[in-house]
Amino acid sequence: MPKSLRWSLERILLTLWVGGMWTTGFVVTPIIFSSVADRMLAGNIAGRLFSILSLVGLVCGGLLLLMRGLASTGLGLRDWRLWALVAMLVVIAVGEFGLAPHMQALKSAAGAAFAPGSVEYGKFALLHRISSSLFLVNSLLGLLLVAVPAQREVFPHGS
Repeated sequence: MPKSLRWSLERILLTLWVGGMWTTGFVVTPIIFSSVADRMLAGNIAGRLFSILSLVGLVCGGLLLLMRGLASTGLGLRDWRLWALVAMLVVIAVGEFGLAPHMQALKSAAGAAFAPGSVEYGKFALLHRISSSLFLVNSLLGLLLVAVPAQREVFPHGS
């Protein structure tokens, strides 16, 4: 694949993924919680959006990782962009396949008793704080990937 096409595809994938993270996490979700009176419903809507966003991240991140591997410039394990992508994919997997199912199970098990003060709510709140922190880490890593262009690959040898 020509470098210019690869660079363009990387930019598009990063824009879709990271733009989706920032829009969903820092614009759409606060609007949902301020507009929907039922916090349980708002949380369910936000949870579904984050689940979809996780799938987008796995696809975009997986493609980006594959592209970096196929177009290795000899940097290999010293390529910070590669490690940032790996970290972001791990965070998504932990959130989507580890934390989210536990959070859903706590809400389901408690049923109508799921409310502040309940044991389940306390455990859910802890998992939610962890999940939110991981999302923030991913958002910042993604922003770094977008903000710092891979110039070595676009303009090799200072040309």
